Amino acid sequence: MNEDRASAREAPQPDKPRLLVLVGPTAVGKTKLSVALAKAFNCEIISGDSMQVYRGMDIGTAKIRLEEMDGVPHHLIDIRSPDEPYSAADFQTEARQRIAEITERGRLPFIVGGTGLYIESLCYHFHFSSVSADEAFRDEQERFAEEHGNAALHGRLAEADPAAAARLHPNDRRRVIRALEIALQGGQREAESLAGREREPLYDLCLLGLTMDRQMLYNRIEDRIDEMLEEGLEDEVGRLLSRGYERSLPSMQGLGYKEIAAWLQGETTREEAVALLKRDTRRFAKRQLSWFRHMRDIHWIDVSDGSNFSGSFADLSAIIAGKFR
Repeated sequence: MNEDRASAREAPQPDKPRLLVLVGPTAVGKTKLSVALAKAFNCEIISGDSMQVYRGMDIGTAKIRLEEMDGVPHHLIDIRSPDEPYSAADFQTEARQRIAEITERGRLPFIVGGTGLYIESLCYHFHFSSVSADEAFRDEQERFAEEHGNAALHGRLAEADPAAAARLHPNDRRRVIRALEIALQGGQREAESLAGREREPLYDLCLLGLTMDRQMLYNRIEDRIDEMLEEGLEDEVGRLLSRGYERSLPSMQGLGYKEIAAWLQGETTREEAVALLKRDTRRFAKRQLSWFRHMRDIHWIDVSDGSNFSGSFADLSAIIAGKFR
C-alpha cells in the first residue's frame, strides 16, 4: 500500500468524533480484553452484537455478566424483547446516538462485537433501503420456502440479485426474503443500495481486530458450547418457548436457539442438535472473519497464545495510544 495514503488514514482527524472499535469472531476473547482496554482509555462500550440486544437471551449469546463489566458502562444490551424487530438500520441510528452522548461526556466510545454489517454500517455511511415491509409478499416467500426448501428460495434471490445471494447463507431465510423484497419490489438491488455508501469513515476511527489459529478458535468454540449447555442453555431456550416466543422469530433463529429448540420439540436428538450447533458456529466464525478481512485499516492482533493476556493488552494499547495521541 502507498505509504502516504496509509499515513494519511492513520493521522488524527480532529474534525470527527473519535471511535474505538474491536472486532473478531465469536469465542476469540473480545470481552475480557475490551473491559481492560475500556478501563485504561476511559471508554464506554457499545455492543456491536445483533443478538445481545434481546432480553432473556443470555447464555446462548454469551452476553457479558454484570460482574464481568467491572464498572464499565455497556450500551445496546437487553434493549428489545425477543419478539421485537431489530435491524442494522436500528443499530446504526441508536449507536450513533450513544456515540454522541458518550463523546459529550468526555469519554471514548468503544464498539465491541462481531456483527460485521452492523459495525461497518456504523463506521461508514451506509444507505439502507427505504422499501417498506410487504407482509403478503413475505408470507408468500415463507410458504414457498416451507414447500420447496431454503435452497430454492435462495435460488430465487440468486436470479434477482446475485450479489446479495453470494453474501447470504441459504438458511438465513429472513434476510434472504428481505433481499428479495428489495430487489423485486423496490426496483433496486440490495447490493446497489449498499454500494451507495460513502467509503470515507464518519469517525476518527481506531479499528482493532482479534484473530487466532483457526483450529484453536474452533476448539474454543466447541468448549464454549459445552459450557453453555452446562450453564443451562436448554433451560433458557425452554423458558423462551414457554413464554410464547415462536421459533420463527428472527431472535429464535439465532445460533444455539434454533438447534436446541428443535431438540426440545422432538425434531432431533440432543447429540444431533449439539453437533449441528458446533458445526454452524464454526461456519459462522469463518464468515465473520471473511467479512472483517475486507474492511480496510483494521489492526489485527493474533491472540493464539491465550496465556499472554498482558502481551495482547499491551499490543492493543500501543495501537490505541498511537492513534489517539
